[in-house]
Parts: sequence; structure tokens; C-alpha cells
Amino acid sequence: MKPKAEVCPGVYEVGGGRWSDPDDCCVYLVDGGQEAALIDAGAGKSTARIIDNISRAGVNPQTIKYIIATHGHIDHIGGLKELQDRLQAQVVAHQMELPAIQDGLPHLTAASWYRVHYHKVVVDKVLTGAREKISLGGLELTCLHTPGHTTGGISVYTDIAGQRVLFGQDIHGPFSKEWGSDMQQWRKSMQLLLDLEADILCEGHFGIYQPAGAVKKYIQGYLQRF
Repeated sequence: MKPKAEVCPGVYEVGGGRWSDPDDCCVYLVDGGQEAALIDAGAGKSTARIIDNISRAGVNPQTIKYIIATHGHIDHIGGLKELQDRLQAQVVAHQMELPAIQDGLPHLTAASWYRVHYHKVVVDKVLTGAREKISLGGLELTCLHTPGHTTGGISVYTDIAGQRVLFGQDIHGPFSKEWGSDMQQWRKSMQLLLDLEADILCEGHFGIYQPAGAVKKYIQGYLQRF
């Protein structure tokens, strides 16, 4: 049995890397007490393992109220349909990602990169603003519109156990005009994330960065690279 991957009290890594299929992005669990949420859903090849990891973290999978899709690439949304069906959870995404998530446009999902078939999902809660809040039991999640990697990408943060935890899934890119990347917007989005002064960064493919100095260094490193 694998140990639970606790990032900090109430936050766990339950998918990606060593926790599920290698094609999965990092999938994070936020436990707000009586309600919980997943940040992203992986590529869809190991949904059962992700659900098992939720249980091993000591959280009842049936308390998952939301699955927040940070953007519409297949390694982040491929598991949405099965997770939505099995957990009866509400899918949350920005309106500008609906052509990928709801319509399944292949140039936006990049499903061919992973040789998987994407099952379209109806988004239950559509985000439209630059900053929207979601109540989750005893916590509050803030969803920021952070375009650049894709047009409707979001980053999520919450203050928990005296620390600010940021879920910044694809800070590192990659970037392509095919799915609407915009480097000028991306740079503005990265500055917005820096302004949060997060203590912990839960990144989408490269895991956990902490404390605050390491988070700042990671984001600034990509700003310097691009």
C-alpha cells in the first residue's frame, strides 16, 4: 500500500507521477471537512487508482463535491467523465475552455498526443470572471483566470492551516498557437501568481515547491526563460 501524499493538512497529491499513470498531470485533493474537491482529473487511464488514493488519504470519495479543471488539455481532463459519473461531483471550468471540455475539439484537447479518446463532459459550474470563489466546507477556494498556456486556464489557491497553497498547473507551458497560447497574457498571469506570495505551489507536472522563496524562484525562473 502506498503512503498518502500529504502536502499540508487538508491537501494531498492523489494522481500523477508515482501516484497514478505517468500520462496524468498531478491531481490534487483538497479536503474542506464535510466537502472536498479535486484539482484536475488526469488523462483517464487510472481513474480507479486516483479514487483509491483519495480513500488512502483518509477522505471519503463521496465527499468530493467539485472537480476543478484548470484547462482543457487531455492530461488534465481525460478522467473527468468517469470521475463525474462515479463521484457525482460537479465539474468546474472557465467558459473559455468549454470548446475543449464540452465540445472536445481535438486541437484544443491535444488528445492525440496521448493516444486516448476524450469523453465529452458537461461543465456544471462555468466560471466567467477574473476571480471567483468557491466554498468548500470550512475552506474557500479562489479561482483566478490565468490565460497564457491556454485561453481559459485558471489557477486556484486557498489559505489553509496558516499557509497559502497555490495550484498553478502549467506554469511551465508548453505553448502553442494551436490551442491559443499567448505569451504576453502568460507573463501577466505569472505576475498575478507572484503577487499572491504563496507558501506552497502544487504544480501540474513537477510536484510541490515550498517554502515561499522556492515558489517565487520557480515562477521567476520560467519568466526569465521565456
